Parts: sequence; structure tokens; C-alpha cells
Amino acid sequence: MVQTTNPLHHLTASVLVAILPILVIFWALIIRKMKGWQAGLLATGTAALVAIAVYHMPFHLALLSAVNGAAYGLFPICWIVITAVFLFNITIRSGQFEIIRHFMAGITADRRIQALLIAFSFGSFLEGTAGFGAPVAITAAMLAGLGFDPLYAAGLCLIANTAPVAFGSIGIPVTVMAQVTSLPEQAISQIIGRTLPFLSALLPFYLVVLMAGFKKAREVAPAVLVSGLSFAVIQFVTSNWLGPALPDVLAGLGSIISLLLLLKFWKPRSVWRFPHEPAPPASVPTTSVPASPSSASAAPAPRLWWALSPFIILTLTIIIWGLAPVKTWLTANGTLQFPVPILHNAIREYNGPPIPHIYRLNYMSAAGTAILISALLSLLLSGLTLKQGAATFLATLRQLRFPILTIAVVLAFAYLVNDSGISQTIARCLASTGFLFPFFAPMLGWLGVFITGSDTSSNALFGRLQSATAVSIGVDPIVTVGANVSGGVIGKMISPQSIAVAAAAGQLVGRESDLFRFTLKHSFILLSLICCIVLAQAYWLKWIIPVYIRHL
Repeated sequence: MVQTTNPLHHLTASVLVAILPILVIFWALIIRKMKGWQAGLLATGTAALVAIAVYHMPFHLALLSAVNGAAYGLFPICWIVITAVFLFNITIRSGQFEIIRHFMAGITADRRIQALLIAFSFGSFLEGTAGFGAPVAITAAMLAGLGFDPLYAAGLCLIANTAPVAFGSIGIPVTVMAQVTSLPEQAISQIIGRTLPFLSALLPFYLVVLMAGFKKAREVAPAVLVSGLSFAVIQFVTSNWLGPALPDVLAGLGSIISLLLLLKFWKPRSVWRFPHEPAPPASVPTTSVPASPSSASAAPAPRLWWALSPFIILTLTIIIWGLAPVKTWLTANGTLQFPVPILHNAIREYNGPPIPHIYRLNYMSAAGTAILISALLSLLLSGLTLKQGAATFLATLRQLRFPILTIAVVLAFAYLVNDSGISQTIARCLASTGFLFPFFAPMLGWLGVFITGSDTSSNALFGRLQSATAVSIGVDPIVTVGANVSGGVIGKMISPQSIAVAAAAGQLVGRESDLFRFTLKHSFILLSLICCIVLAQAYWLKWIIPVYIRHL
């Protein structure tokens, strides 16, 4: 099979047919308010009909493509979700999270600042180390455990996760983009680092306004400024001079430390909580926490370190897993990979090479495995028995049975849309906009992440198209390539895969449509901002573009 980008020989008609499966997802989630797995099945069925009837994709290739996507959904995506929620459930069952909850209330009972610390700063740090759904899963569960409304908790974490996605997982999205475009990795890192800090500085204020309104956001202006500006400055400096591996890790840590230092000298005049919540106590001392199971008379500081130990272990383990020598060794000694039977090289890109389909089971280097090891080590320190740990793991699997199905179905849809050529048709339409293409370039990245759930996958899918189209209209390709990455981060909050992960962590199974509607408007607002920035970079702010030598 050879992919076609214009199966009806009329680009407008082909685009209208190509967007039909995507419209089905919007209709199912927003209008019909279907559960995530139901919407995914309906969209996958629609995509299969379009692929077979319009794009002339053989039935067996369409079926294998969907199965291959579902397998990728199970591993590594569901593997990360399962292990992350398992780790969090250990902290709940052991009583550790109750201590953390009281500690957070001791720092501040103000929901606005709790959201900045956990959803924005800590979530960004986790995105830099783990990525692939783990940050949203962990931070949404933490906020829900602190007493946030589960829908608000998941929605806030999805929106907050936009700032760090471009440099997630130790910079993998940028590395992949450099590989597919032959542009220098450092130059791509620099152009992203000169685009996203505007969003990063704004995002804390945006989150607090979303939670409490403009007037209440002004009350915590010092916290908002310190959180956003510290993150943005560190993100800018590290991405421009250190490369794509560390911006999220260092910016997340810097934002946490800066905010904690501020809170030593400043507190908001009034403590804000959600309208339905009871008023907090006048003060919540950190000493009024339950003793750990292992020692009822332990001092407050040891108890706190004991309670935080799962997340400290998680951080250290993921950092170790991300080190190049360790990752290389783990991949070499713990990977099973094989060509997908019949599907491998059976589909050829339009005017391009055959598309390889190799399933990689990197069971040792996967982020989910690092999280599992963190969970097992945490179990040993938690005071729980192995039997209780096993029961907790089984309970986690039962808790996630529908989210696992949802993620598998959504990835089946993503792979089918990509393999059939449907996504390339939409990309060709956007690429035909000529002078205005830089404005639409972030939309292409946004669309790619919406379809695939991954900025990395979106870059692999549309990177070459972004570069070639920019050259054809006389724009520096580094601008549109960076736009694909920057626009993709905005699509993360509405990707069905991300919605499913957040719903699973926030105990919102069956309410995926509510979560989708919660984030959709904000995705369009922030995407418009990025589009305007990229258009200005292409034609009027060219001094922002880094100087580089293109590798041929």
C-alpha cells in the first residue's frame, strides 16, 4: 500500500473526509458525553471505515495497525499509569500521604498555592524526568488526595503540564525532531526556549485565575510571579546554553525552591479554598500528623522524610534511569523487539520509503519500570507487608481496568489514522497556507499531539513536513520545526490519551467528556498565543532565531 494525501483528487473534499474521525471524537466527548473507551471505539471504527473505503487501505493492514497501536498503549503508556498509581496507592494505604497532606496544609492551606507547588512546579519536574503520562497521573492524584475536586485537580494538572512537555523525558521530543529534520538539536532547543518561556511565565497566573478569578489571583501575585518567572528564566537559560535534557528538571526544582523561600517571608492575606469546602483551621501545625506505622513517637522531621520517601526515591530512580550510560545499558540488556508481522514495511509513505513497524518491549529502560522499582523500594520503607503490597497492586489494576481499555483504544485510533494517511491529508492542507503557514505551524503540532498523545510522536510525524514547507516559502525551517514542538505541548491537555490518564489518576472514570470540555477552551486560547508568537518570529522578530549550521 502507498499512502495518498489526496484520495478524492480534490484537496478540500479529501480534508473534509479526513477530519471526520476527529470530529467524531469531539462529538462523542463534548455533545454525547460518552465514556472515554466508548468514544475511542466509535472514533476508531470511523477511522477504519474512512481508511478502507476512501484511502483504500487493505482491511488486514487496518486491523494490524489498530492492534499495533493498542499494544503500544498497553506498553509503555499503561505500564507507566499502572505503576504511578500503584506508587501513590502505597502512600495512601501506609498513611504517608496523610502526613504529606498535613505538611502541605502546614506550608499553606491556600488551594491556589498548593496548585502552583504540585500541578505546576512538581509536575514540571516529573515531566522532565519521566514524562509519558506519569506527571499528570501523580500530581492529579496528589491534588485529589489533598481535597481538591477530582475534576478540577485533573483539569488543572493537564493545563499545567503544557509548560514542560517540549523538554519532557530528558528532552526526547527535541532529540527526535533533530533526527527527523537534520537540524541541530541545540538550535531546536534554543528556538523552543525562546518561545515557551512566555507561556511558562503566564501559566501560573492563568491557572490561579481559572481556579479563583482575577481578583483572587491578584491576592497571590507574589507567589504567581515567583513561580512563573523563576521557571521561565531557568527554562530559557538551560534550553539556550545547556541543551534540551535539563530545562524541565532544573526549572521545576528552581520553581519549587523559589516558592518555598517566598512562603517563609510572605503569606497571602486570606486563605482561599473552593466555595463548597469548609473554612480551614486558623493554623495547621506540621506536628499534628499521625505517626508512621513504624514509630509512633518519631519526631516530626523524620516522619515527614519517611512520608516523602516514595517521591524522593521516585525522583532519584528516574534521574538514574535517564542517564545516558544507564539508559543505553538497560536498553541493550532488557529489550525485546521484532517486526510486526505482515505490517512491517507494508505501507509506503507518499513519495517516500516504506514505514517500519517494529514493536519494542524495552522492559528494563521503560519509565514505568523505574516507577515500579521506586514503588517496591517504597513498599519496603512504608511499613506494609508484601501481602498488603500485592493486594494494593491488584486493587490498582481493578481501579484502572477501564482507563487501560480507553488508552489502548485511543492508541489504536492514533496508529490507524497515521498509517492510513489520514493525518497527512490534514497536514497537507495546513501546509498549503503559504505566507501564513508559520501561524498554522503550531496547529500542526497541536493536531499531532491530539492524535498521538505524544509530542515526540507528533515531531516524528510532521517534522519533515514542517521543515520542507518553511524552506519552500522562504522561512527559516528552525521556526516552524520549533513551532511543531511548541504547539504540540498545547495539544497535550486535550489528547484523548492524556484525558484517559488524568481520569484514571483522578478517579474520574466515565467522566472523560467532562474533563475534555474543561480543558478544550483553554487549549484553543493558549494555542492562539503560540501561533501569534511564531508568526512574529518568522517575519518580524528574526533576531530571536538562533544562528546555526544545518547538517546536510
